Amino acid sequence: MLTTRQLQDIENLQKEVEAYDDLQMKLNWEMLRTRDSNQLDFFHYEGEELIAFIGVYAFGSTAEVTGMVKPGERRKGHFMQLFKEAMAIAKQNGFKRILLNAPASSAAAKVFLANQGANYGFSEHQMQWQPRELEEVEGISLRQATVEDFDMRVRLDVEAFDLAEEDARAMNSRVDGEEDTDMLMIVVNEEVVGKIRVKREEGEAWIYGFAILPEQQGKGIGRRVLRKVVKQQSEAGHTVHLEVETKNAHALNLYESVGFKAVHAQDYYTYEQ
Repeated sequence: MLTTRQLQDIENLQKEVEAYDDLQMKLNWEMLRTRDSNQLDFFHYEGEELIAFIGVYAFGSTAEVTGMVKPGERRKGHFMQLFKEAMAIAKQNGFKRILLNAPASSAAAKVFLANQGANYGFSEHQMQWQPRELEEVEGISLRQATVEDFDMRVRLDVEAFDLAEEDARAMNSRVDGEEDTDMLMIVVNEEVVGKIRVKREEGEAWIYGFAILPEQQGKGIGRRVLRKVVKQQSEAGHTVHLEVETKNAHALNLYESVGFKAVHAQDYYTYEQ
């Protein structure tokens, strides 16, 4: 588990990098704070100051990798050394797929990734809901997930997101028990047709893993669920956020129709060792 000091150092470095480069990083804080060990986190300190950091985040057989360097300490080889260490551990752990993540607006990250032979895979929008009036929703209900819903949650991730079953099971096991998080099952006519996860932190509510069974799509269920969840979280005083791949035009249009607007973007690159 990461120490309180390490977490604070990561947060301070993130704020410095984001302010200097005018961007927003994705560091998967919910995972950083609940690490079972520090074997997937890589630090370079000089004295008491954190200079560079890389985090490897395991999603079943897939590893996502994100890192950063203090602005005044770049081009000194610190990040490259951490990257080599991180890739060695990723290989040792047998990840089948490695995704390198960087803010879409970071020119320096694009140069680094190109030099490593990484290939662009896809982009992801981080969206924020713009307040507007939302009518009450009828015809659907949301309930907290139970142990008996686990297999349905896995099925939804496999069928809606085309995830490998191994990855879907690992991901759903990881998110169970997260603080300030609701794992909700979507019910229509007493039948479970989907799921949606809402995580709240520091006044923000983030929507994750929103999935509807393929045979239930195209019936307006998704739009009604979004309106219901957004209305609940907004009335509770939270700003509402989510992430969506830019290549998923249907989902992007759905979110925009409810009032979400893209505010940041992250690029993902595939890396072959």
